[in-house]
Amino acid sequence: QVVFSYNHLGFSTTYGMFSGFEGEISFDQDDASKSSVSVSMPVTSMLTGWEQRFGHFMSPDFFGAEDGDMITFTSTSIEVTGEKTANITGDLTMNDVTKPVVLAATLNQLGTHPQAQKEWAGFSGTTQLLRSDFGLGAFAPYVSDEVEVTISIEAMKAE
Repeated sequence: QVVFSYNHLGFSTTYGMFSGFEGEISFDQDDASKSSVSVSMPVTSMLTGWEQRFGHFMSPDFFGAEDGDMITFTSTSIEVTGEKTANITGDLTMNDVTKPVVLAATLNQLGTHPQAQKEWAGFSGTTQLLRSDFGLGAFAPYVSDEVEVTISIEAMKAE
Protein backbone atom coordinates (compact mmCIF):
# COMPACT_ATOMS: atom_id res chain seq x y z
CA GLN A 1 0.00 0.00 0.00
CA VAL A 2 1.03 3.55 -0.70
CA VAL A 3 -0.92 5.84 1.65
CA PHE A 4 -0.76 9.63 1.72
CA SER A 5 -2.19 12.21 4.11
CA TYR A 6 -2.45 15.98 4.30
CA ASN A 7 -4.13 18.67 6.35
CA HIS A 8 -7.43 19.82 4.84
CA LEU A 9 -8.25 23.43 5.76
CA GLY A 10 -7.22 22.79 9.37
CA PHE A 11 -10.40 20.77 9.89
CA SER A 12 -9.10 17.28 9.24
CA THR A 13 -6.29 15.05 8.16
CA THR A 14 -7.34 13.56 4.85
CA TYR A 15 -6.06 10.20 3.62
CA GLY A 16 -5.78 8.54 0.25
CA MET A 17 -3.94 5.64 -1.26
CA PHE A 18 -2.81 4.12 -4.51
CA SER A 19 -3.61 0.64 -5.69
CA GLY A 20 -2.26 -1.27 -8.63
CA PHE A 21 1.39 -0.36 -8.21
CA GLU A 22 4.15 -2.65 -9.35
CA GLY A 23 7.87 -2.68 -8.99
CA GLU A 24 11.08 -4.55 -8.55
CA ILE A 25 13.39 -4.80 -5.57
CA SER A 26 16.93 -6.06 -5.87
CA PHE A 27 17.81 -6.83 -2.25
CA ASP A 28 21.38 -7.72 -1.27
CA GLN A 29 21.12 -9.29 2.19
CA ASP A 30 24.89 -9.12 2.70
CA ASP A 31 25.20 -5.45 1.78
CA ALA A 32 21.87 -3.62 1.67
CA SER A 33 23.58 -0.52 0.25
CA LYS A 34 23.96 -2.48 -3.00
CA SER A 35 20.19 -2.98 -3.22
CA SER A 36 17.82 -1.06 -5.49
CA VAL A 37 14.12 -0.45 -5.95
CA SER A 38 11.91 0.81 -8.74
CA VAL A 39 8.16 1.30 -8.48
CA SER A 40 5.45 2.66 -10.74
CA MET A 41 1.75 3.31 -10.21
CA PRO A 42 -0.98 4.75 -12.38
CA VAL A 43 -2.12 8.20 -11.23
CA THR A 44 -5.71 7.12 -11.86
CA SER A 45 -5.33 4.24 -9.35
CA MET A 46 -5.61 6.82 -6.55
CA LEU A 47 -8.32 6.05 -4.01
CA THR A 48 -9.67 9.02 -2.06
CA GLY A 49 -12.86 7.66 -0.53
CA TRP A 50 -14.93 10.35 -2.20
CA GLU A 51 -15.67 10.46 -5.93
CA GLN A 52 -15.80 14.27 -6.02
CA ARG A 53 -12.32 14.53 -4.46
CA PHE A 54 -10.92 11.96 -6.89
CA GLY A 55 -12.39 13.92 -9.80
CA HIS A 56 -10.85 17.15 -8.48
CA PHE A 57 -7.41 15.51 -8.09
CA MET A 58 -7.57 14.24 -11.67
CA SER A 59 -8.65 17.69 -12.97
CA PRO A 60 -6.31 20.38 -14.33
CA ASP A 61 -6.25 21.93 -10.82
CA PHE A 62 -3.93 19.07 -9.86
CA PHE A 63 -2.80 16.17 -12.08
CA GLY A 64 -4.84 16.73 -15.22
CA ALA A 65 -4.49 12.96 -15.34
CA GLU A 66 -5.30 10.68 -18.22
CA ASP A 67 -5.21 6.89 -18.36
CA GLY A 68 -1.60 5.81 -18.63
CA ASP A 69 -0.11 8.68 -16.59
CA MET A 70 2.29 7.17 -14.07
CA ILE A 71 4.07 8.05 -10.85
CA THR A 72 7.50 6.42 -10.65
CA PHE A 73 10.28 6.07 -8.09
CA THR A 74 13.75 4.76 -8.90
CA SER A 75 16.39 4.50 -6.19
CA THR A 76 19.75 6.16 -6.76
CA SER A 77 21.46 5.22 -3.48
CA ILE A 78 20.82 3.40 -0.22
CA GLU A 79 22.42 4.43 3.05
CA VAL A 80 22.19 1.74 5.73
CA THR A 81 21.31 3.41 9.04
CA GLY A 82 20.79 0.38 11.30
CA GLU A 83 20.40 -3.37 11.40
CA LYS A 84 17.02 -3.19 9.64
CA THR A 85 16.82 0.46 8.54
CA ALA A 86 18.07 2.53 5.63
CA ASN A 87 17.53 5.82 3.87
CA ILE A 88 16.65 5.16 0.25
CA THR A 89 17.30 8.16 -1.99
CA GLY A 90 15.71 8.14 -5.39
CA ASP A 91 14.10 10.06 -8.19
CA LEU A 92 10.34 10.52 -7.85
CA THR A 93 8.55 11.49 -11.05
CA MET A 94 5.04 12.80 -10.60
CA ASN A 95 3.03 15.18 -12.78
CA ASP A 96 5.93 15.24 -15.32
CA VAL A 97 8.34 16.59 -12.66
CA THR A 98 11.29 14.60 -11.30
CA LYS A 99 12.75 15.42 -7.89
CA PRO A 100 14.98 13.52 -5.47
CA VAL A 101 13.29 12.20 -2.33
CA VAL A 102 14.52 10.22 0.67
CA LEU A 103 12.49 7.32 1.99
CA ALA A 104 13.18 6.23 5.58
CA ALA A 105 12.82 2.46 5.16
CA THR A 106 12.60 -0.52 7.50
CA LEU A 107 12.99 -4.19 6.71
CA ASN A 108 10.05 -5.69 8.62
CA GLN A 109 10.70 -9.36 7.98
CA LEU A 110 12.43 -11.87 5.73
CA GLY A 111 11.31 -15.48 5.57
CA THR A 112 9.10 -18.09 4.01
CA HIS A 113 5.52 -16.98 3.41
CA PRO A 114 3.37 -19.48 5.34
CA GLN A 115 0.77 -19.89 2.58
CA ALA A 116 2.76 -19.31 -0.62
CA GLN A 117 5.75 -21.33 0.66
CA LYS A 118 8.09 -18.91 -1.13
CA GLU A 119 10.75 -16.55 0.11
CA TRP A 120 9.14 -13.24 1.07
CA ALA A 121 10.24 -9.84 2.35
CA GLY A 122 8.27 -7.05 3.97
CA PHE A 123 9.31 -3.41 3.99
CA SER A 124 7.82 -0.16 5.25
CA GLY A 125 8.85 3.43 4.74
CA THR A 126 7.91 7.06 5.13
CA THR A 127 8.70 10.36 3.47
CA GLN A 128 7.30 13.86 3.27
CA LEU A 129 6.69 15.61 -0.03
CA LEU A 130 5.82 19.16 -0.97
CA ARG A 131 2.99 19.17 -3.52
CA SER A 132 4.29 22.42 -4.96
CA ASP A 133 7.61 20.74 -5.89
CA PHE A 134 5.62 18.69 -8.40
CA GLY A 135 3.37 21.42 -9.78
CA LEU A 136 0.49 20.28 -7.55
CA GLY A 137 0.39 23.16 -5.06
CA ALA A 138 -3.17 24.37 -5.73
CA PHE A 139 -4.96 25.85 -2.70
CA ALA A 140 -1.85 25.85 -0.47
CA PRO A 141 -1.50 26.74 2.34
CA TYR A 142 -5.19 26.12 3.10
CA VAL A 143 -4.76 22.57 1.89
CA SER A 144 -1.30 21.74 3.22
CA ASP A 145 1.59 21.73 0.80
CA GLU A 146 3.16 18.99 2.93
CA VAL A 147 2.02 15.46 2.19
CA GLU A 148 3.02 12.52 4.37
CA VAL A 149 3.59 9.28 2.47
CA THR A 150 3.63 5.85 4.14
CA ILE A 151 4.50 2.72 2.23
CA SER A 152 4.03 -0.89 3.28
CA ILE A 153 4.94 -3.60 0.80
CA GLU A 154 5.56 -7.31 0.55
CA ALA A 155 7.79 -8.75 -2.11
CA MET A 156 8.13 -12.30 -3.36
CA LYS A 157 11.52 -13.62 -4.39
CA ALA A 158 11.69 -13.84 -8.19
CA GLU A 159 11.87 -17.28 -9.69
